[in-house]
Amino acid sequence: MNKPKKLFLVLLLLSVSFWGYVEIINWNSKTMTIRQKILKAVYPLFTFWSRASGKNSAELSNDAVKPIIPFYSLKDTLNNGTAFDFASLKGKKVLLVNTASDCGYTPQYTDLQKLYEQYGNKVTIIGFPANDFREQEKGTDEQIAQFCKANFGVTFPLMKKSIVIKSNTQNNVYRWLTDAAQNGWNSKAPSWNFGKYLVNEEGTLTNYFDPAVSPLSDEVLNAIKK
Repeated sequence: MNKPKKLFLVLLLLSVSFWGYVEIINWNSKTMTIRQKILKAVYPLFTFWSRASGKNSAELSNDAVKPIIPFYSLKDTLNNGTAFDFASLKGKKVLLVNTASDCGYTPQYTDLQKLYEQYGNKVTIIGFPANDFREQEKGTDEQIAQFCKANFGVTFPLMKKSIVIKSNTQNNVYRWLTDAAQNGWNSKAPSWNFGKYLVNEEGTLTNYFDPAVSPLSDEVLNAIKK
């Protein structure tokens, strides 16, 4: 057998093996595109590379600075159109995450749901779908909710799709999270989809974790348990 045929057979075998792996990883996925299935399959490698290279891996913390504008004065609208008053979150930690359906970090929905199920008595998780980074969330609010429920079993609250990066139309909650004149100390906006902001039981912004920091990482868990 000549070299071109051998190479073709090797590539064919690798392709079949990889797709078999993709299908196994996504055996319970119901409404995913091929791209979404591949992203889910390579997520562990993608995250490892991000952390190893230092990309999207920043962590910020605050131990003392209190907000200038109260966190509990904020209001927003849930994915289903229901008004949501942040005053209802008093006494619990809150993890706020900007999310997207077509991102390399999208499989973090699984980890966020596990975190919500394990620590739901201590922390509320709220997703903020956004199309800000390479248009990786093009779906409607209804499509986003269906995607999250069908493929990741998400039961934590999702807000209406909005803009989370700094702009004139930035979501008012994210304006609070990314403006030191409001939260007291932090001006960093999310570097990509699945940035994570943690607010403590008293309404103080205590931590920011970049997308490559897993929701189930020691860093996030320790901040929640603190």
